[in-house]
Amino acid sequence: MIPVFSIVANGSKVGKTTLLCRIVEELKSRGYRVCTVKHDVHGFEIDHPGKDTWKHAQAGADIVVISSPKKIAMIEHLNSEYTLDEVLSKINNVDIIITEGFKQENKPKLEIFRKEVSKEIFSKDEDLFAIVTDTPIKKEIPQFDFSEIKEIVELIENKFLKN
Repeated sequence: MIPVFSIVANGSKVGKTTLLCRIVEELKSRGYRVCTVKHDVHGFEIDHPGKDTWKHAQAGADIVVISSPKKIAMIEHLNSEYTLDEVLSKINNVDIIITEGFKQENKPKLEIFRKEVSKEIFSKDEDLFAIVTDTPIKKEIPQFDFSEIKEIVELIENKFLKN
């Protein structure tokens, strides 16, 4: 089973995407294959009117796949949102999966806490494996500054990848 954890925060504009990208870059520099899954509560468009794949969907295809020598994408039209576990079941050929968001899901969490944005830690203690913060938190859990990417990735490697 592919290890998975979520980067979460109790608020927006705290740096989830920036932190995730820096972690991915460091993991890639160490030779790992990484998958990221972003939760978008608003919906999104990946297909564009007039393109062949858009035409396929307009014709009634429930799933449209576009494949090239360097990329593959699957667009599936849903009647209801998949759970995170259902999304994860479709992923293979990677060493680790990092989600952004999905803070209600039962996955291990690395939480971002900024004193000017967050009032308290959102995650349950049993789900939380580390905190990235700009102020010390009174919890017995590994805590990192935003600049400590190598140290954060060391923890991720030891916890999820070196079994």
